[in-house]
Parts: sequence; C-alpha cells; structure tokens
Amino acid sequence: MAADAALLTTNDESNSTPNMFGQLGQKLLLVAGIAAIVAVMIVFWLWSQKPDYRVLFSNFADKDGGAIVAELEKLNIPYQFAEGGNAILVPADQVHQARLKLAAQGLPKGGNIGFELLENQKFGVSQFVEQVNFQRGLEGELERSIQSISAVQAARIHLAIPKPSVFVREQQYPTASVLLNLHNARRLDAQQVAAVVHLVASSVPNLSADHVTVVDQNGNLLSDNANKIKQNGLDPEQMAYVESMQNSIARRVEAIITPIVGARNVHAETSAEIDFSMTEQANESYKPNTKPDDMAIRSAQSRESQSVSGNNGAVPGALSNQPPGESTAPINAPGAQAPGEEGAAPTAPPAPPQNTQKDTTTNYELDKTVSYVQQPKGGIKRLHVAVVVNHIPVVDSTGKTTYRALNAAEKQQVTDLAMQAMGFNKERGDSISVVNTPFIAEAQEKLAEPPLWKDPLAIEYGKDALRFIAGLIVLMMIYKKLLKPMANKLTGADKKQLALAGTAALGGPDGAAAAGAGADGEDALVTLSGDATALPSSLDQTLEAAKQVAKENPRMVAQVVSSWTSAEK
Repeated sequence: MAADAALLTTNDESNSTPNMFGQLGQKLLLVAGIAAIVAVMIVFWLWSQKPDYRVLFSNFADKDGGAIVAELEKLNIPYQFAEGGNAILVPADQVHQARLKLAAQGLPKGGNIGFELLENQKFGVSQFVEQVNFQRGLEGELERSIQSISAVQAARIHLAIPKPSVFVREQQYPTASVLLNLHNARRLDAQQVAAVVHLVASSVPNLSADHVTVVDQNGNLLSDNANKIKQNGLDPEQMAYVESMQNSIARRVEAIITPIVGARNVHAETSAEIDFSMTEQANESYKPNTKPDDMAIRSAQSRESQSVSGNNGAVPGALSNQPPGESTAPINAPGAQAPGEEGAAPTAPPAPPQNTQKDTTTNYELDKTVSYVQQPKGGIKRLHVAVVVNHIPVVDSTGKTTYRALNAAEKQQVTDLAMQAMGFNKERGDSISVVNTPFIAEAQEKLAEPPLWKDPLAIEYGKDALRFIAGLIVLMMIYKKLLKPMANKLTGADKKQLALAGTAALGGPDGAAAAGAGADGEDALVTLSGDATALPSSLDQTLEAAKQVAKENPRMVAQVVSSWTSAEK
C-alpha cells in the first residue's frame, strides 16, 4: 500500500512539468485568438470607414489630366477615376486643399489657348504665322469668355478673317461660327443667344452680328431664332410682357376668390390684348365766340377828335364855297336887350358848328386749346377673363362632405370680385365669364419604380450590408476554428481532473479509500486500489459520488481542492 502511494507520488511529479507547459501553451493560444479577433474587428471597422471620394476636376483635357495626376502623386493624395476617366476623385476632406495646391501650380490650364500663345514668339517668324497665332489666341479668349456662362459647359469658336484688300469692290467681311456644348437639361433663351452673338461680333473688327452663327451640341441653329423673330414681327420681350401681365391678372383673380371657395377650387385664365404702338397726338382747338362780357380783353385802344365847321381853314370844296345862311339869335337870350332899348348891346355872332369823331378798338383773347398727348407702349386694349369655380364643400352633422353649386347671390359676388380684381372697363370692351361646375379629380399617374438593383440608395445599403455580413462570417470562422476548440480543450481537462478526483475518492468497487492528513495540515497521500476502469458512467453520477465523499470526509475534499488550485498556479 505504501509502495503504491510512493509510485503514484513519483508519477504525479514526473507528469506535472508537461501538464504545466501544455496549460501555458493553451493560454497563449487563447490570447492569440483574442488578439486575432480584435485585429479582425479593427480591420473590419477601417474597411467600413472607407473615405468618401468627391470630384476634384471633371471634363478636363488629357494633358491637364496627366499633369494633375502627377501632382497628386507628389502630394501623396489618393485619387480615383470616374465617368470613364473624365473625372478625378479625391477624399472629401482633401478636395479644397488639393484644389488650392493645384491652383498654385496653375492647374488645370484648360484646353483653350489664349493670348499667352503670343508670349513666347520666336524671333524671325513670318507674318502669316503671327496672324495665325493672333487668331488662335483671339479664339481661345472668346471661348473662355463664353464658357463663363453658367449654362455653357464648353465652347468652340472658328473665325474666318479675310485679308484686307485695297479695292473696295473686293472687300470681304469676317464671319464667325460658335459651337456650344450645354450642360444637361440646360438651354439658352433668345436673349442669351443674342448676348453671345454680340460678344463675338464686338470682339472682332468689322464683324457684323448677322455674320455670327451659333450652334449647340445637338446641331440646333440657335442664332436663327432671333432672325425669325425679327422677320415675323414678334419681339420676345413683348411676348414675355404679355404673358407676365396675363399671369398677374389671373393670379389676382384667384387670390381674391380663394378665401370664399377654398384653395384649389378656382382657376382663372386671362387673355390680354396689348397695344405696343407708341402714339403722339397734338391738338389745337378753338371754341365758338361767346358774349363779350365773358371774354378776356387782350388790348383796347380809344381815339377821339373834334373839328369846327367854317371857311377859315375849311377844306376846299362845294360846301365851303356856299354863302352862309341867315344868322338867328334867341329872343330871350341872356343879356340880350330888345331892339329900340337904350344901351342895348350888339348881337354876338353865332358859334360855328363842331364835328366830333370817337374811335374805340378792343382786341379779345382767342379761346384756343392746345393739347399734346403721348401714349406709351404696353397699354391694355382689351381684357378677357374666364373663371371656373368648383362646387362648395358642405359638411353635414354626421361629418359627411357633400358639394353644392353656388346660388345666384354667391355667383354674382364672385363675379363682382373678379371684375374688381381684373380692372374691368366696359368702355374698353372687357369681358368676364364665371362658370360654376364640379371639378374632375385628375388621375394620378403612378410612375414605375426603378428596379432594386438600379436604385442608388439600395446599392449603397447593399454594400454596407455585405461588409457587415463579411465581417460576421470572418468572426464566426475564427470562433469556430480557433476559439471554440481551445475552450473545449480547457473545459475537457477540468472535467477529467474532476472525474479523477471523484474516482480517487471512491476507490475501487469495494469502496476502499484511504486518506491521511495530520492535524498540522500535512499533504495527504491518496492511493488507488481496485479496478481503475470502474469510473462513473455519467457526470451526474460523478457529482453524486463527489457529494457523498464530501459528506463522509470533508477534510480530504479540502486537500484535493487545495491541490487543484496549486496546480493552476
């Protein structure tokens, strides 16, 4: 019995060193597995945080593209190509920095060559080469100017400048052709096309606006629209003015009626006749003569003359040559005395006759009216307004909504408001028509949704989901292939030690077991006897056996647990 115990003790000491190294290796593998998982998670996070690339430059010349890529490589800025190589992408947080650094290097230079072509003129070049270089520089400068328009993506200009001639009959004028490449869904109106034409015509000597042709990338002749408008007598500004006035009147009518019938229950359209002729009228009118008392006196002239009749100083003639008549005297003249009375005075001769002439001339003001009337362009000749009003919704006590037509008073009220809003003038010949009818709801056309694989948002979500699933698959593989086997080995070793402890406590089939320990806590020696293959068949039986041993000999169980903890250390 003692020999068996000694042999067991020797075997345990010899096997303790390999077991210790095995446990250390398993712990190192466990740490390595955890480190691998952490590394995979970091890589997965960095992969999911892929930088967002934005457009740095697009639609550049091939020469500029090569220079830009070379400069980005010198600056260590990552880049990508998009749109078939027509755009260079860089990380979003470095877009502005890269643009500023490339601008300091003069990139991109652009495909248009301007007057910088004349900076490096070689000595001794011919006049023809100088003229060609000047024309190329002028074309490039015009292209740059036209490309500054927001709707224009690129422009090409071809100038045909003939040689000057000393003969007037052989004099030829220059012409120009402009090719515009517009942005998607953008177009130039007539005013913008006219601006491009005048820009080119003003930059070339002796170039008329009629000799400038503008074409877009689809081959549409843009400069011909202005000529058609002139030939048809239509002015785009006048047409825009008429349309603006019609829309303004219609909106005013709708705005005044909407509070009565509700939003989207009224629609108005206006047809306006505008007079764009400028009229100047001068009028001078005279009223008929009125009473002199009511007329204003302009000037008055009065002359009075007196003359005495007689031979002295008389005008020669028949009357002056006749003898004077008999003189007469009043009988009772004052101071006269009767004939025969003493002291009677002699009779005075009669007074000669006098002629009096009085002339008066009065000038009155003429009643004249002079008027000068100038009527500007854009006056309204006639207005025609049509108003359609929907039936009014009515909500009953049950909450059900019904619609009813306007009565006569309500319709008249709507008509009066519309007439006031449009500025109705009967003398001008304006007309208005108000119709009350139920509106027909428009059938909403359902647009076909794009396939899921063509939806940009779905594509982005799909990419993120694939990244997440790939990371989970890698983590699961590491867990199953590395961590789970290691954990199984560690837990299997602990179960084996527990089973050996229980078997040692139970002993052989006869239940023989021995354990010794002094009161001072000396190590107990456990000896095994009997059949070593008689182990419990299941974990439950082992636990029951361990519980029974702990009840019968708790001191021995304490020693076994102490030996386990010392072995783990």
